[in-house]
Amino acid sequence: MGGTQSRNVTDEEAMTSGRKSAGQDENLPTVERIRKHTVTHFGFRVLILARRGMLELPEELWELTELQKLNLSLNLLRSVPSSLGVLQNLVVLNLWGNQLTSLPPEIGRLRNLKVLFAYRNHLSNVPEELGCCTKLEVLSLANNQLTGLPASLSALSGLKKLNLSHNQITHIPGCVYTLKNLVFLQLACNKLENIADQIQALVDLKILIVEGNCIHSLPKMICCLTKLELLNVDFNDIQNVPAEMHRLRGLERLACHPLDKGLHIIHNPLLKPIKDVLEGGLQALYNYLKLT
Repeated sequence: MGGTQSRNVTDEEAMTSGRKSAGQDENLPTVERIRKHTVTHFGFRVLILARRGMLELPEELWELTELQKLNLSLNLLRSVPSSLGVLQNLVVLNLWGNQLTSLPPEIGRLRNLKVLFAYRNHLSNVPEELGCCTKLEVLSLANNQLTGLPASLSALSGLKKLNLSHNQITHIPGCVYTLKNLVFLQLACNKLENIADQIQALVDLKILIVEGNCIHSLPKMICCLTKLELLNVDFNDIQNVPAEMHRLRGLERLACHPLDKGLHIIHNPLLKPIKDVLEGGLQALYNYLKLT
């Protein structure tokens, strides 16, 4: 392919290439001019069109069917055309930081997609067809206006990381409880009032973040998640904890810093004696719960 770079480049070089080209070829009018900005990065064909102030995507983009990683982040896009579906070799699609109000149904044709970043947009829903992207492993829909997810996403059986933080979700979508390979689930800053007993199905979960919601209590079944290393329920309305919580030995300590592993719970209206017991740390809480 004319003008295609064949050498391997580093992440920094790839990003620098994208920034330089922004000044040189602002409008990218032909497929050849777009293609010359693709790079080979760890064996993947990559195109970075981030930070270009684009309102629309160039038609020629859809001729680059060889693309495996496409970065369209931090533009001014309000929509992505149905032509996206022709890029069936895509493994990573980065759409974060735009003004998207929807994703095209044709996204379901991206059967090789493993990573989708669509956070910091204006999405109010997700197309059912996204459930056809059954190779997805990482999905971030944070900082949107979602109230739920379609049931079809239950088909994403290989999903490992799901970020739904900063949306308008009042109940954890039912499809989430079917994603048994999840190791990371982020639901901070929504409008959750409870966690259903079905949470026990997520047996591989290591990180569960539900801080900044309106959760009143933790279900007994959350204590089945014995692989948990970080459980953040800070800034909710929790007054008590289930007696079985001492089973969560992987939490190890009472955590304070947002990035620390362990149990984050102290910023809640905890009742006595739980509140007093926690002053002695997580082990003191576990010892108390074993005796109740």
